[in-house]
Amino acid sequence: MLWSDFDRFGSFLDPWREFERMRRSLSRAALPANGEFPAVNIWSTPDDAVVTTEIPGIDPGDIEISVAGKTLTVKGSRRKEEVAEGETYHRRERWYGQFTRTFELPFSVEQDKVKARFSKGVLTIELPRAEKEKPKKIEIKSE
Repeated sequence: MLWSDFDRFGSFLDPWREFERMRRSLSRAALPANGEFPAVNIWSTPDDAVVTTEIPGIDPGDIEISVAGKTLTVKGSRRKEEVAEGETYHRRERWYGQFTRTFELPFSVEQDKVKARFSKGVLTIELPRAEKEKPKKIEIKSE
């Protein structure tokens, strides 16, 4: 009877199992499912594409956006928070360092008309479709 009770409740007493559960939980919360940072949403219309990404705590001056043809690259960095002399971290979970994400867009972009804004930790990039890539309506003449 004692061993069957231990089998039933023993999993609560296993510190390694609990540690592994917490590690999995934290890694899911810290990064998107594919492990890439930052996570992005990209959608398009016939006239443009829009990219949004959440990158709180990053200075807009530390973000670099470049477009070449159909390729968008977003680079940036979050600086390490330094503690004052005599202070030590009790817990440190926020990520810092450099990141780069590159995306292939569904069409070429009008590079001179790209707009980017950063508000409340969300970067939004508007990428207008190049005129040469826009579908042209062909008029049919009747005879």
